[in-house]
Amino acid sequence: MLGGIASGKSLAARLLAGPAGAVIDADHLAHEVLGSPQTAAFLRERFGPEVLDERGSPIRAALADRVFASPDDLAALEAWTHPIVRARILEEIAAARDSHRSPIVLDVPLLLENDAQHALVGKCDHLVFVDSEKSDRDQRARENRNWKPGDLERREAAQWSMNKKRAAASHLISNGGDTAQLEGQIRELREELNLE
Repeated sequence: MLGGIASGKSLAARLLAGPAGAVIDADHLAHEVLGSPQTAAFLRERFGPEVLDERGSPIRAALADRVFASPDDLAALEAWTHPIVRARILEEIAAARDSHRSPIVLDVPLLLENDAQHALVGKCDHLVFVDSEKSDRDQRARENRNWKPGDLERREAAQWSMNKKRAAASHLISNGGDTAQLEGQIRELREELNLE
């Protein structure tokens, strides 16, 4: 799945996978990696104790403020977490194949941007772009993720443009916030891809 932050990629991925498929959710895996004791030790050493709470868990908002304000800090965090997340993604793909889950849908926000490192794009039969207005995405990010104004732009500045992602897609889904409309488009896509 391709698209901007808070475009509805995760919901679209679950709908596309359906009950027989599997969704590989990179954000979920990244959250697990970020919460590990090994990562906490790295964060303390690289960024200092102010990005950790009293239990030693990351304060995600403080960490995000730090890394999205500094390309060097973002690169350091990604150099630590991305190889671990990539390995977990490959493990989950293998497990889904072994258990004959189909389709396997990758919900990987930096799928295109980091393809030189993970080579996942070549494993995809189709690239689906979930299109959503920036104002809708910004509102969702603030309501559902408690992001501050400007957070969406700051984070997306580290990603490919929406036009570049859209151009790479083989299929386009429009998400204007109406779940029934999104479900209908995914049903049509499942039929087109012979997933029904």
